[in-house]
Amino acid sequence: MSSAPEKAPTAAPNRRQRRFPRYRCEFPVEVSLFHDEGHQQLTAHCRDLSEAGIGLLVAAELTPGEVASMRFNLPGLPQAWDMRAVLRHRRGYHYGFEFLSLSRQQVQTLRDYLPSLPRADSED
Repeated sequence: MSSAPEKAPTAAPNRRQRRFPRYRCEFPVEVSLFHDEGHQQLTAHCRDLSEAGIGLLVAAELTPGEVASMRFNLPGLPQAWDMRAVLRHRRGYHYGFEFLSLSRQQVQTLRDYLPSLPRADSED
């Protein structure tokens, strides 16, 4: 038997595999939430982006399951994006939103755009 220490696993065994890779991207995002108390407008900052969603830094307390309207411009592209997304997870003030109902054109734009950005997750 070897006396060398065993290598620690690199990923938690129960962690779900992501469907799409994440890419680093930074730009401002306008977020609108609708509560029983009324409308809330927030300014957020994109930290990462994928075909399925967006990771935002938001200086507010949000609840998973909330649906938000978002407006942003992808750096280097002329058109503004208006979309809806649902909050799926939270770590501190970093929130992960899943896009709802992307058009075929938006999906294709993301597929063309994202590979030009640095990866935010490991490919290992």
